[in-house]
Amino acid sequence: MFSEVELVRGVVVLAEKLDKDSAVTSRSVITTQLLEDLLREKASKDHGYFLKVTALKMIGKGQISDDSRKMLFPVAFSCRTFIPCQGEILEGVVRHVHNLGVIIRCGPLNYAFLSARKMPNYHYVDGMNPFFLRDDLAKIDKEVVVRFRVLQARWIEKSREMRKEFVMVVSIVGDSLGPVCGPHESDL
Repeated sequence: MFSEVELVRGVVVLAEKLDKDSAVTSRSVITTQLLEDLLREKASKDHGYFLKVTALKMIGKGQISDDSRKMLFPVAFSCRTFIPCQGEILEGVVRHVHNLGVIIRCGPLNYAFLSARKMPNYHYVDGMNPFFLRDDLAKIDKEVVVRFRVLQARWIEKSREMRKEFVMVVSIVGDSLGPVCGPHESDL
């Protein structure tokens, strides 16, 4: 689900990067640092993935931090976010195929697992490029766009290569769910 949230963050900037003669330049440096911080943070459990800063509401007065070379500015802003919700219908691209199911990427979310058990009437076809095939020849293969329903979404703080990430278990049981277009078909 997409939403618009208002957040306040402390933005740390090197004092030497600030221009005491130009408020516009200083504002630009602080805004750039805020965007870099959000890009590094990527997502939060409460708000989901940070997609876009939509409005800069306020930059407060800077305070010198413990290290006198840095300044801390409170910044209030609006941000568009995406957080996966149970029951939601989404689309994603198949990244990996294996006999237990497929891993789908959906926007900023890298790990949506579609179990073979949640693909009715599909059977696994092994080989150099494995895929799932249904009796009517509908195919779930790498790079195929799949429409699915979210069964469960969970926040992972840190686990192996995943760090601050949502993971989902999904299903294509239901009407209008399943492969939408193949890897070489154009999106409409």
